[in-house]
Amino acid sequence: MSDGAATVTVDEPVRERFSPAQMAKRVARGELGEVRVLVGIAVIWTIFQLANDRFLSAVNLTNLTLQIAAVATVSIGVVLVLLLGEIDLSVGAVSGLAASVMAVVSVKEGLAPELAIVAGLLVGTVIGLFNGTMVTVFGIPSFVVTLAGLLGWQGAQLAVLGDTGSINLPPNIITDLTGTFFDPGIGWLIGLGAVGLYALSLWRRRRSRVAVGLEVEPISFLALKVILVAAAIVAAIAILNEDRGVPLAALIVVVLMAFFSFLTERTRYGRHIFAVGGNAEAARRAGIRIDAIKLSVFALASTLAAAGGILAASRLLAVNQQSGSGDFLLLAIAGPVIAGTSLFGGRGYVWSALLGAIVIGSISNGMDLLGLDSDVKFMITGGVLLLAVTLDALTRRQRQQTA
Repeated sequence: MSDGAATVTVDEPVRERFSPAQMAKRVARGELGEVRVLVGIAVIWTIFQLANDRFLSAVNLTNLTLQIAAVATVSIGVVLVLLLGEIDLSVGAVSGLAASVMAVVSVKEGLAPELAIVAGLLVGTVIGLFNGTMVTVFGIPSFVVTLAGLLGWQGAQLAVLGDTGSINLPPNIITDLTGTFFDPGIGWLIGLGAVGLYALSLWRRRRSRVAVGLEVEPISFLALKVILVAAAIVAAIAILNEDRGVPLAALIVVVLMAFFSFLTERTRYGRHIFAVGGNAEAARRAGIRIDAIKLSVFALASTLAAAGGILAASRLLAVNQQSGSGDFLLLAIAGPVIAGTSLFGGRGYVWSALLGAIVIGSISNGMDLLGLDSDVKFMITGGVLLLAVTLDALTRRQRQQTA
């Protein structure tokens, strides 16, 4: 295998590993979870389109994009926590409380909208630091700490909103977060830039692996990845341009996804998160500061929950006592799990937050179009989550048996 810019040869065993037969086996073992999710999305969209021909319309897909923006943002933080082998059941309540604080200081106290957004994010950060401190310093299981937060922060939200119970947001930068759409030309430039950055990241990663003598994927496999991603982006932009254009909210979510994907996959900090989630004792012996990693991850998760709450308030143009409640927590956790992030820690990827949000959002959106009752929607969503967790447990058992 040559180094540098010279032609790189790929050993035959590596080629076999990326052959169609081997790829199918890897999918069956729970690897390449994104492939399984994409197939699932295609099936879900086909079913709902056959049931209601408005499902794949430009208007509905634009609405779907806006609907999943908040959940996908919260799910990024959920992924980070799950990678540690922990859980955060308070993200829904935190999102509602942060949005409520933002609305109160902006509308009632007259604070500038930009500063109100910062205040809401800081609420999330402080809560995350509290959660992390309770887990690391006092050794309380994250399930217990965040379950208490699920109740406590909802109470704080009611106290913040006061007797009014609902606050309408006037047109400003807060509502512009989900109310801004780019012109078609700008949308295509954004898509072109996204494809270029994705291709560049794959190429740089390949070169870095070659430089240290690690196995690399065949060029044809990388080219296929770029083509598929480019096709998805082109289709998405074309559909969105048929309605109002590419929404700013979608761009915010994708940028957050890309940043935290880079953070977890290309930095030492990210490797430490995976190490702690995979085997905390081994990570401790390797010199990793486990408590610091956990504290920072819980802070990031709650901050992202606050950001998701702000996006949700922006879309609804209001904050009320139900903000962050209902099935919001379920959707935020179900998405990443459905898309392949393990509940047992140490395995997953940030983009599962987006893919999972698309899956769970598509199911919810499709059921709304079909006019299904809430009880049916909750049962179906819960069944999908249970199925995803069952598949995760089975694939984990299979990997342990073949290890």
